[in-house]
Amino acid sequence: MRTKLLWCWLALAFCGALAEASEPAGPPPKEKFHLFLLVGQSNMAGRGTLEPQDTTPHPHVLMLNKAGEWAPAVDPLHFDKPSAGVGLGKTFGTIVAEADPDITVGLIPCAVGGSPIDSWTPGTFYPPTKSHPWDDAMRRAKLALRDGTLRGILWHQGESDSASLELAQAYEAKLHDLIARLRKELAAPDVPFLAGQMGQFADAPWDEPKKIVDRAHRDLPSKVERTAFVSSEGLGHRGDKVHFDSAAYRELGRRYAAAYSKLARE
Repeated sequence: MRTKLLWCWLALAFCGALAEASEPAGPPPKEKFHLFLLVGQSNMAGRGTLEPQDTTPHPHVLMLNKAGEWAPAVDPLHFDKPSAGVGLGKTFGTIVAEADPDITVGLIPCAVGGSPIDSWTPGTFYPPTKSHPWDDAMRRAKLALRDGTLRGILWHQGESDSASLELAQAYEAKLHDLIARLRKELAAPDVPFLAGQMGQFADAPWDEPKKIVDRAHRDLPSKVERTAFVSSEGLGHRGDKVHFDSAAYRELGRRYAAAYSKLARE
């Protein structure tokens, strides 16, 4: 009888611990809650294969989940498509948080796989995901800003706009406009904006449109204040010649964190 009671007690305790762990995490004081908006297409959302390290939370890194609640940041951060997996955000957030033990990092995942830059405009509906990339991101960002302060915008996008020479040639002006709109809409005129480089894989040589879009990313720091370019040099893909593999996403997260750290010191 005692053994049965002990097992019942242990089962109840275990269920209670699970329930507690699944509860949304409460944010820290606003001034110590540093927020980062994650926007772009699938390589920002992440398509890497999950490993144990990707589902282990850091005590000072939270994410705004699909329900608009703060929760421990674990991959997949995004929910744009069922294929969402490991991305760069969690590694980025962990490095930033560990660089300053007094803060908590809040990640705001808003990337949408396949989305061209034209879909990142007010009121635009993107049929493949039945979503409004810009409107949804602004709604989530403003919800998050009730609890913290925006410290950076991370952008990884461009593959969809490399589909033709016409799209590629119009890309740079649209990117500059996007940055201005984001900063204005979120009342953050000087917030750092970091643009990541598309995958440059040895077995997938770039055509001219892709080179043009890449040039727009590379030239950002010389044309728009408080921006950075994050290289993808030497990173591998998962086999599809488009998406990075899990190790590459983590390394890209480290590179974004280094670029952010440099901008934040300026």
